[in-house]
Amino acid sequence: MQAGIVSYGAYVPRYRITPSEIGRVWGADGAGMGASLNVHRKSVPAPDEDTITISTEALRVALARGAIDPQQIGAIYVGSESHPYAVKPTATVVAQAVGATPYLTAADFEFACKAGTAAIQTCLGLVGAEMIRYGVAIGSDTSQGAPGDALEYSASAGGAAFVIGRERVIAKVMRTQSYTTDTPDFWRREGQRYPSHGGRFTGEPAYFRHVTECARRTMEMCGTEPKDYRHVVFHQPNGKFPQRVGKQLGFNDEQMRYGLVTPYIGNTYSGASMIGLANVLDHAGPGERILVVGYGSGAGSDAFDMETTDELARLDRTTGRPVQEYLDHGVELPYAVYAKFRGKIHMGED
Repeated sequence: MQAGIVSYGAYVPRYRITPSEIGRVWGADGAGMGASLNVHRKSVPAPDEDTITISTEALRVALARGAIDPQQIGAIYVGSESHPYAVKPTATVVAQAVGATPYLTAADFEFACKAGTAAIQTCLGLVGAEMIRYGVAIGSDTSQGAPGDALEYSASAGGAAFVIGRERVIAKVMRTQSYTTDTPDFWRREGQRYPSHGGRFTGEPAYFRHVTECARRTMEMCGTEPKDYRHVVFHQPNGKFPQRVGKQLGFNDEQMRYGLVTPYIGNTYSGASMIGLANVLDHAGPGERILVVGYGSGAGSDAFDMETTDELARLDRTTGRPVQEYLDHGVELPYAVYAKFRGKIHMGED
């Protein structure tokens, strides 16, 4: 049987801050910045939330929805660029927390914002080769943005987990394709607190080139056109880039509707396209074709052509919070509390 998604779950911290509030502190036009990015507010992790806790919460939902025995998991890979430890895997803690240890392989993935999609590809290979029964791919981040920098208006926190298998598949992966080059648009050296970015260089030669080339190659190999897809999900560093690239490729607003989540929770980095896919699966019915195109700085894109099955209607999607609730709700913070939360996280305090 063809490998694909068996179950999924997402988690986004409850706190929010608006661009207007950030701009107020720095004497900048925060509302204008938010409008230019198409980001209305972003999620903020509490002091006791990090990539490990976000990944664990998302995976617990996925396991409960699919009624999956954690002891049947053969691999857990966590993709992130904000792992809590430089030398201590996130994946082992997550595996232990959900009861999947000890007979499995686990590792942390890092490729800027596409580490989670790279983990999906790895799980597809292991499951497809029948080396394991279930593989878990997680994309999760508590992303960083220097105070006052443009990134601060969008960098947020959240993640999604996908269980890959061959039984009771809710979304078959028909094909996956990648496009990779050495394009240094965004980077952070070991020991640096915040990342650096190439400004406008992050657009045309980086994001747009990789996403469009990867999407076009995937559709060419599948013999499909934009009109063949019910849903499309792009990596979304802000709310404007995915809308623009979607129009360039020939997709309409209705196809992008559920996959676009950044305007309401900010850019969750490794979790961005994966939370978008989770929201699509929350709303999709059987027999709907989906195109997902992730992106990671440095740079590369991973694309997936998939189609939902009748099993999706049988999945208990009422278990856990749907992504839409995270988009619609949250507790707004003043900048002082936001700064306190972020400061405690960076200092590693309890």
